[in-house]
Amino acid sequence: MTAKVIINSGGGGDSTSLQGFFDITYADLVEVLGPPLKGDGHKVDAEWDLVFPNGIEATIYNYKTGQSYNGPSGVAVEDIRDWHIGGMGNRAVEEVRRLFPNHAILHA
Repeated sequence: MTAKVIINSGGGGDSTSLQGFFDITYADLVEVLGPPLKGDGHKVDAEWDLVFPNGIEATIYNYKTGQSYNGPSGVAVEDIRDWHIGGMGNRAVEEVRRLFPNHAILHA
């Protein structure tokens, strides 16, 4: 199933900040959102930049848990379960929650 959101392929998530966290498999994210953008090559291994129909922007990304940051001792992107939600405010978290209603999502 693909989410009814625009997946920004241009990596526009630079202007978002941490709004929440959730525990979800990489496979579940890909099932709903499709493949991620590559991360920044340093602290982020995978990222999805989303724009919802109401204009709310959100990013889903790992942070300092993967091999980009930790080298071979880091978690392989396919095994990451600790994901961050970025946005301009708490509404980003609520929009992501609608996409993943069966996963616990915490506000930052």
